[in-house]
Amino acid sequence: MNAWVRDIRQRNRRAIARAITCLESGEERKRTALLEALYPYTGRAWVIGWTGPPGAGKSTLTDRMIRHLRKQGRTVGVIAVDPTSPFTGGALLGDRVRMTAHTLDEGVFIRSMGSRGSLGGLSRATGEAVRVLDAAGYDVIFVETVGVGQSEVDIMHLADTVALVVTPGAGDTIQVFKAGVMEIADLFVVNKADLDGARKLIAQLEEMLDIAKHDHVWRPPVVSTVSTRGQGMDRLWEALTAHRDFLEQSGEWNRRRLRRLRRELLAIMEERLHREIQSWLSRPEVATDLDRVERREIGPHQVADQWWGQIRGKSDGGDHSE
Repeated sequence: MNAWVRDIRQRNRRAIARAITCLESGEERKRTALLEALYPYTGRAWVIGWTGPPGAGKSTLTDRMIRHLRKQGRTVGVIAVDPTSPFTGGALLGDRVRMTAHTLDEGVFIRSMGSRGSLGGLSRATGEAVRVLDAAGYDVIFVETVGVGQSEVDIMHLADTVALVVTPGAGDTIQVFKAGVMEIADLFVVNKADLDGARKLIAQLEEMLDIAKHDHVWRPPVVSTVSTRGQGMDRLWEALTAHRDFLEQSGEWNRRRLRRLRRELLAIMEERLHREIQSWLSRPEVATDLDRVERREIGPHQVADQWWGQIRGKSDGGDHSE
């Protein structure tokens, strides 16, 4: 494990790839040991999330931003979240068909991951993969989501900065986003701004932002880009950097990360509790209790209280039975 962690910290691409594969499909104890060993070396990377409808050009935008940052000497990690294959469980789109110009660049690591059916478009392994890239010392980590919808707001719990990418001529885009995705954006990117309707879309976004409430006095900027031509990359990076400066100066950077850690700890506890309950339900006396509930000899809440007391007694290492 020590040699593995050392290789990851030295940005050994094979070690990083093996770590992410372990997180996706590895044995629970091995995964936990790896994450715990890497944790002291995390917390330094800036995580930027790209979200938006399929076809908005998120991958091309990421490709252009990688070029922009590499010219500045910054190292970049990318997690591209794709739909999960129903046959293999892996990503339907692979990193080999994305951003191929960077495959030999030692300062860039790109990995496609499946959403694995997560409603928010992000599986638990996605956040853990970000932690691996963070420990590896990448300056900026881009997380590109599979798409958007009312339930797909998980990116706000993972990224420090969330950029919502939209395009003109995509139908009733603004109405779709009103329900929830609009609220998570720290930045709006109108990509394919050379298409008809770009000015109207920008005006609609600005109008919505004028009437929206903005916490912590940050008003999300609207930046236009044409990613296929590399246009607007300077302005986009300036807007992203301005948001990071705001986070740090306002104290929101630390507040967001504390909320994220709290959410992660609760998720770990919920998962362990779920496993404990599933194990408990396999006990023979459970069937007897269920039969008594069915015969109306005892109520379901009373049984649940009894089970919970016994589960707690087991987890405490004591005997709480009467």
